[in-house]
Amino acid sequence: MKITVLDAATLGADLDLSFLSELGEVTVYQSTAPDKVSENLGDCEVTVINKVKLGAYNLSTNTSLKLICIAATGYDNVDVEYCRSKGIGVCNVIGYSSDSVAQFTLASALSLATNLTPFCDHVFSGEYTRSGIHNCLTPVFHEVAGMTWGIVGLGNIGKAVARVASALGCRVIAHKRSPDPDYECVSMDDLCRRSDIISLHTPLNDGTRGIISRERIQLMKKNVILINAARGAVVDEDAVTDAVINEDIAGFASDVYSVEPLQPTSPFNRLLGKKNVILTPHMAWGSYESRVRCLKEICKNINAFFSGEPRNLL
Repeated sequence: MKITVLDAATLGADLDLSFLSELGEVTVYQSTAPDKVSENLGDCEVTVINKVKLGAYNLSTNTSLKLICIAATGYDNVDVEYCRSKGIGVCNVIGYSSDSVAQFTLASALSLATNLTPFCDHVFSGEYTRSGIHNCLTPVFHEVAGMTWGIVGLGNIGKAVARVASALGCRVIAHKRSPDPDYECVSMDDLCRRSDIISLHTPLNDGTRGIISRERIQLMKKNVILINAARGAVVDEDAVTDAVINEDIAGFASDVYSVEPLQPTSPFNRLLGKKNVILTPHMAWGSYESRVRCLKEICKNINAFFSGEPRNLL
């Protein structure tokens, strides 16, 4: 079996890909430019991708490909319908990064709620030493216990965040397409009105694109903390940027962007350096443990597919 990894660099240089070598002959590309996809696929039977986009435009000349393994849960970068029409299997990995993304979400919420950056700056700048005062309590911060944490999307990640939010003493409300009897599920507008912290963990689709709109931001509390750990396009990036600058929301964290990596034209460039903003390079999913789980699941997907008992098949 020939296996080709098209963008290994997105999986981390520390990840041992020898698991794949146990399954067949492996060719590894650290990255693959859009115009090199067909060439790099060659005559492989299986390809492992993370961010590379695949569809009719770059798969039509390949006649040997039988399986696409996505090293992620989201699969909006693959034309699944086209692959089905050509008999190409597409597998994703479910649940591997829940704890990793929940940890990022929690870290972002606590950092913003506690104003950690301004307090660290107070010490690092030498201002604390020069002040002669034993402590500094400005800017004011508040305990998250007792706050309402609104979660948009209650899949594996959303539920992991719900558990840690509850452990902190937050009241959890959620918005999802199908109500969950274990949680208080509310409308999107109601969630925006009531929440002190809002975290996004929903797939990107026609129903969620731009779900955090300028109009919904106007419904939010002025002290709300907004965290996007979903997909960049689930928020109106211009509207969120304006809301931060105009102090219509208290804090914002994002690990994802409508175009990645972050572009010079992104409105978020206006937020660089702000003490109440956390912008990270799409790393929330990628703890070492999470990436190892992902690779092991990919190996299981490959074995199952060629054994006639496919798992995680889209």
